Amino acid sequence: MCYFRDCNMGTITFDFEEKDKPSITVSIAEGESILEVALDNDIHLNHNCGGVCGCSTCHVYVEDGEDLLPEMSDREEEYVDRARNPKYNSRLACQCTLGEEGTLRVVIPDQSGIIGH
Repeated sequence: MCYFRDCNMGTITFDFEEKDKPSITVSIAEGESILEVALDNDIHLNHNCGGVCGCSTCHVYVEDGEDLLPEMSDREEEYVDRARNPKYNSRLACQCTLGEEGTLRVVIPDQSGIIGH
C-alpha cells in the first residue's frame, strides 16, 4: 500500500457480470493487488483463502492492462483452472499486483453462487 504523494498510481475499473451493478473506477497504487483494492472500496469479491493463492474464489477477468501485472505463476494457473467459467484472460485477484502506473479494467464474475466471503 502506498502512503506517499509520489507513489505510482493507476486506475482500475471494476465491471460486473451482474447487469444491475454499475461499473466502479477507483485508484490503485503500485504494489497493491486487485483483491486489496476491491476490499478497500467495499466491492464484493469472494476470497475464501484470505488472498494467499489457495483457492479460486477471487477469480476475475482482466479485460485491459494485463501487461501491468506480473506473469501468472504455475500455482495461480492451477487454481484458475478450477475457477467457475475460466477464460483466456482469467486471473486470481489476490495475485494481480500493479507493477507500474497504468489503467486496468476487470470483470468480476457473478458472486451469488459462490459460498464464502
